[in-house]
Amino acid sequence: MIIVSRFWTNLFSFGKANAITIYPFIFLKSTFFKQKEDLIRHERIHLRQALELGILFFYLWYLIEFTVHFIQLRDFDKAYLRISFEREAYDKEMEPDYLSQRKIWAFWRYL
Repeated sequence: MIIVSRFWTNLFSFGKANAITIYPFIFLKSTFFKQKEDLIRHERIHLRQALELGILFFYLWYLIEFTVHFIQLRDFDKAYLRISFEREAYDKEMEPDYLSQRKIWAFWRYL
């Protein structure tokens, strides 16, 4: 389910994202982003990842991975881009059929 809310998107992303997935919702900063198929696909990849791992475990893993990368790199944006879930989503967001062909646990290749 897609929800357009600048408030919730900014709150959950610390003001850094135009969209964020908090299972089962995709929050968008504005209606403009509803037209961005690659962005929506990116967020739907996160929904699939969360289902595979279990929702709580997905977010726990996400935060741990971010923390480890942040300690290593001392840079918020670089740490975010090193998260395996983000690497898969960015790598495949331009492929319209990706989710229908995606193999389970595909993010492992990005660790």
